[in-house]
Amino acid sequence: MTEAEETYYTRERWQNWISRVEEEELDPENEDSARLLLNLQDDAAIAVAKIVSAYEEGTLSEDEALEEIEGVREIVLSEPEFEGDDVEEKVMLIDGVQTSLVCVFYAAEEYIVAGPAEEAPLEEYVQVAAEAEQEEDLDAALGYLVQAGTRIIEGDELDMSVAEEIEYGLVSEWLNGLDSLQSAMSDPEVVEEEDD
Repeated sequence: MTEAEETYYTRERWQNWISRVEEEELDPENEDSARLLLNLQDDAAIAVAKIVSAYEEGTLSEDEALEEIEGVREIVLSEPEFEGDDVEEKVMLIDGVQTSLVCVFYAAEEYIVAGPAEEAPLEEYVQVAAEAEQEEDLDAALGYLVQAGTRIIEGDELDMSVAEEIEYGLVSEWLNGLDSLQSAMSDPEVVEEEDD
C-alpha cells in the first residue's frame, strides 16, 4: 500500500467505524444509531470527494485516482466481521451503507474517465432510474444515477426531496449515497470518529 493511499482512506479507519457499530446497540429508528451509520457513509464519501478533487487539481493522474477509488471501494465493500448477539442485523445495516456507496464509487470513476454526464435536471435522471428499477432493469437504473452523480461532482445540486416520492429499493439506497456525495463535495471535512 503506497503512502498516498494511506492519506485518503485506510482499512484501519473503516475498522474503527465497524468497531463503533459493533459496540453500539443499533436501532435504525434511533437517531444516534442512524447518525452513526450516516457518519460512516459520509466519511467514505468524503474520501472519494477528496480523491476526485486531487484528480481535478492535477495532484493525482487519472490512473492514480482510479486506483485510489478502487482502494477505498475494496475496504468499504469488504465483509464486516462482527461478534455478539445481533451480528445479522448489524451486517444488514452495514450492507445498506455499502449499497448506498456503490453508486458513489461508480460516479467518481465515471467522472474521472469520461467527465460529467450531459447536463439535464438531476430530478430527470432520478425519475428514469426509478422507472428502470420498476422494470427490473437495475443496470440501467444504476447507470442513470451514476450519471446524476457525475453532475453532482460537477457542482449540480440534487434536491433530495425527490427521494421521498420513490419507493424504497435500490434506487432509494443509491440516492442516499449520492446525498452523502453531495455533502462531501460541498464540504469535504472529515467526519470526526469521536463525536459522541
